[in-house]
Amino acid sequence: MDKIALVVGASGITGSNLAIKLIADGWNTYGLARNPNLEINNLKPVAADLLDLDGLKLSLAEIKPTHVYITTWMRNDTEAENIRVNSLMVRNLLDALSVHQSVVHVALVTGLKHYLGPFEAYAQDGFLPETPLREEHPRLDIENFYYAQEDEVYAAAARDGFTWSIHRPHTVIGQAVGNAMNLGTTLAVYASICKATGRKFRWPGSAAQWNGLSDVTDAGVLAEHLIWASTTDAAKNEAFNVVNGDVFRWSRLWKRLAAYFQIESLGFEGTIFPLEQEMKDDAEVWKKIAVEHELKETNLSRLASAWHTDLDLGRPIEVMTDMSKSRKKGFLVFQDTEDAFYKLFDTLRRSHLIP
Repeated sequence: MDKIALVVGASGITGSNLAIKLIADGWNTYGLARNPNLEINNLKPVAADLLDLDGLKLSLAEIKPTHVYITTWMRNDTEAENIRVNSLMVRNLLDALSVHQSVVHVALVTGLKHYLGPFEAYAQDGFLPETPLREEHPRLDIENFYYAQEDEVYAAAARDGFTWSIHRPHTVIGQAVGNAMNLGTTLAVYASICKATGRKFRWPGSAAQWNGLSDVTDAGVLAEHLIWASTTDAAKNEAFNVVNGDVFRWSRLWKRLAAYFQIESLGFEGTIFPLEQEMKDDAEVWKKIAVEHELKETNLSRLASAWHTDLDLGRPIEVMTDMSKSRKKGFLVFQDTEDAFYKLFDTLRRSHLIP
C-alpha cells in the first residue's frame, strides 16, 4: 500500500518532528497548517484553515492520504469555546477527506488534560486522579475539548471505516517557533535571560512538582509512537499514553539545567513564583539579547509560553504516566529525559534561537 501521510499542524513541535521522521522513513508527506512549514526538506506544504470547510475542501481536493495525523489545536478563552472550535476543526478535516475514501488510519494527539481536566480546572482539588496515569481511567465528569476531539474521530471512523489511535503525551520537549505549549524552549529562553541579566534561575512551580516524580515526552519519541500505532494492527483503535520511559525529580533536574547554562539556580522556597509574572517585562530584554547575538527570533512570545509552563510546574500533585499498554503491544522506544533537554538546547543553539 502507498504510504501517504497528512500531518495536520506540521509547524508545531509534534507535527514538525513527525513530518521529518515520516519523510526519513520514505513516506510521501503533506504538511497542513495555516502558515505551512517551508523549512522541512521534501515536505509538501498545504495552506488551509481548519475552520473554513469550503477552503479546506479546495486545499485537499487533490490529496488522498492513507494516514492522517492530527497534532494541532486552538486555544480559546473558555473550555466551552475550546470544545466548539477544536471539535469543529477535527470534524471539518475528516469531512473534507471523506469524499476520496482514501484514509485508512487517523491518529489524534491530545494529552494528559484527558486525566487532569481542562485549563479552567487543571489538576485542581476535585480533579486529582490516581497516578501513575493509566489509559483505563474514565473520563472526568466535566467539559473537556479532548473528549470532543476524540468523539469526532470516533464518529468519522464509524462512517468511513478507518482505524484510529489516540496519543496522550505528557509535556512535549522539542523545537518549534510560535507553539502555544513549549516548556523546553521556554526554560531555555528564561535561562538565557537569567544569564544575560545576572538573575537566578528560580523555580516557578509548586512543592509537589519540585519534590515529586515526573516524566515528559520527547518529540522524537512521540513521532515514533504515532507511526508505530498507525501501522501496527495490535495498536489500532486504542488510546495510549506516551512518555520517554524514565522518571525524574525537578529538584535534581532544575540544578542540572542551570549548570548547562552556567547560571545559579534557586529551588522551591515555600512560595510559587509564576514564570508568566517573572517574565512579564522581558520582551525588550529578549529583543536586546537576540539582536546582540544575531538570533533568528526577536519576539519573546514566539518562543516562550510561560502560561503553559506555569500550568505544568504548578500542579498540586506529582504526575507520572504509565506506559505498560504500549510496552505490551511492542513499542519499546526509550529516551533519557535529561539528555532530551540537552539535545533540545543544543538544537536551539545550532538554529540560532538562543545564544
